[in-house]
This record gives sequence, structure tokens and C-alpha cells, in this order.
Amino acid sequence: MEKAPSQQPEKIAIYVHWPYCLSKCPYCDFFSKVDKHVNQDEMIDAYLDDLRFYHNLTADKQVQSIFFGGGTPSLIAPQNIEKIIDCVSALWRCQDKVEISLEANPNTNHKNLFADLKKAGINRLSLGVQALNDQDLKFFGRTHNLAQALQAIDEVVSVFDNHSVDLIYARPNQELDQWQSELEQVTNLGLKHISLYQLTIEEGTVFARKGVKPLDEEKAAQMYAFTQQFLSEKGYPQYEISNFSQEGYQSIHNLAYWRGEDYVGIGPSAHGRLHLKNKILATTYHLQQEELIPSERAEELIIMGLRIVEGIDKKRFYRQCGLKFDEFVNQKALENLVSQGYLQNNDLCVRATKKGFLVLDKLIEELCA
Repeated sequence: MEKAPSQQPEKIAIYVHWPYCLSKCPYCDFFSKVDKHVNQDEMIDAYLDDLRFYHNLTADKQVQSIFFGGGTPSLIAPQNIEKIIDCVSALWRCQDKVEISLEANPNTNHKNLFADLKKAGINRLSLGVQALNDQDLKFFGRTHNLAQALQAIDEVVSVFDNHSVDLIYARPNQELDQWQSELEQVTNLGLKHISLYQLTIEEGTVFARKGVKPLDEEKAAQMYAFTQQFLSEKGYPQYEISNFSQEGYQSIHNLAYWRGEDYVGIGPSAHGRLHLKNKILATTYHLQQEELIPSERAEELIIMGLRIVEGIDKKRFYRQCGLKFDEFVNQKALENLVSQGYLQNNDLCVRATKKGFLVLDKLIEELCA
């Protein structure tokens, strides 16, 4: 596999997974635990040991982002957040404007939490709001109400220069005018970035056991198409299938995933991807490594790369897996999907159209057949 010619150090992202929550949301299928009595110091020491382990493999790389996800990483004491950030800074070279993000819930018993997180080194705060009315917040099992959500957003916007909120749409019986009202509200709150996720009912969740049904597919598709247009007009153009931002505020960390760049994952349920010499490694907890063959990595790059509006850079694709995109994919399927208006393709890149985003799983399946 060719190594990318570059005079700059190769970039790497760091993902820190905190598995604990105060309660389990009924729609969530992510790995998390409900535990209010966690020995944080012991866990943080283990995280620092894992960072040192991965540094030994990646010492020549430069950190472009750190992301604290979960679970509910805002439950980590700010001084422990600072320990992790300091450890990363001591081990690796970091870019001048390294993005350091943390996911938080609107309600917290920690006074001045957001200000303390900023002092600890966080410079981008992502707030899990999920809905902007009390009825749906209760339906989603959230422990905050609308007043708390709006207060938290106001605090985050005043403390941080870079911020995001998550909302979930296509709720059961949700009408387009109701969703439009929430979009109007969220775009008037001074936020830089908005993540919008369509409600899906995943096996093993409380919603699945209760037989909750999401909005029908046609209405959900109409809602999605409206959202793309509405947010673009409001100054939040789409850059990924579920993400919209003002200019200059795309998530550096998440783009690293979607562009197939290297990242280290520490903590339960975290995984990573590393290009080391001529090997592509998939890493999982705890310190497990599995070598991927080029075709496996190529499929991953297609799955992730078609999520972003910019699409898949074919030269980068070749550098990252050693295979040429046009030779790897099903050429007949590629031609058909282009002719049907689902994909745009040229010598430099391939990307999904707005129409293609609606059926992205189908496109990936046909390309990789």
C-alpha cells in the first residue's frame, strides 16, 4: 500500500468513550451503563495507560482532535477531563487549533459545569437536547425539560465559541409544521452546528420492546428534504448526512472518521483505525488489534465517505486502502446509480446527491456487491 507523500506529520484523532449514564434513554442502542457510583480516578488512570500504549504505535502523528463521547461524558469530573487532555498534549504533538469536543446533557447538578469544562480544556461543546417541547422530551425519556434545555443552550453559547446540539426527528405522528417550528427555534439560538438524527427503532431498545413505530418512510423523507433546504437557507448548509453547520464550524473530529483518517479509541466500546507501515489495524477495547485486508478497509471507506457531501476523494481512497475506487466497486452499479441521479462521479471523486442520501444504504450495498 502506498504511503501518502507529505511533508506534514500525518494526522490522528483521539476518541475517549465514557460508558456511564444516569439513566438509559428508550431509543438508545449504544453501549452504556447506568451507574451512579463509579471510581473515576481508577478509570482515568487506566485511560492514561491506554493513551501511552497507543502513543508508542503512533508517536510520529499529530493530534488534530480529541472527542469525549458516551454514555454521558459530562459526568466525568472536569479535573479528570483535564488529566486526559494534558496526557494527550504531553505524548503527541498537537495542531495549533486542536478541536477538543465533549458531549453533555442539558441538566446537571454540577454548578458552573460548562465554565469548568472550558477551563479543563474543552473548546467545543455538543449538547444532547433531542427535542424542543416537553411532551417529546418525556417520550424520549430525557431527564431535562424544555426550560432546562434552553437555559443550557444559552450558557453553552455564552461560554464556548464552538457548539452544537442534537435533535431527533421523524417521531411518531410528528407533523412537518411541528418540525419546522423546532427548526425555526434552534436556528435562532446562536449555535454554530446542528446534528439531526432520524428516529429509528433498534432491536434491544425499550422502544422496540414497547412496539413504538417511527414516522412512515415517505413522511420522514419529506421531512428530511425540507430540513436540507430550510437549514441551507438559514446559513447551516449540510456537510454530512445528519450534520449541518455554519461556515468554518464543521466537526473536525467526525470528518476524520468520514474521510478515513487515523484515530485512536480508548474506553469501553471505543474502537480505532490505524495505518502503520503497510498494515491497516482495527483496534478495539481492551488494546486488541486486528489487521484488515485492503478490501475490508475499502468497504469501510465507502460506507463512511459517502456520508459526507464532499464524497470520496479517489486519490485518498487509494492511499488509505491500496485499491483504486473505480476498480474496486461494481462498475455497472456505479454507472446505473449515476444515470439514475443517485451519485455524481468523475476522475477525482464520487459523491451522493441529495436524492442519494435518502437511500444511502442501498447505494453502498450495490457498489460493494
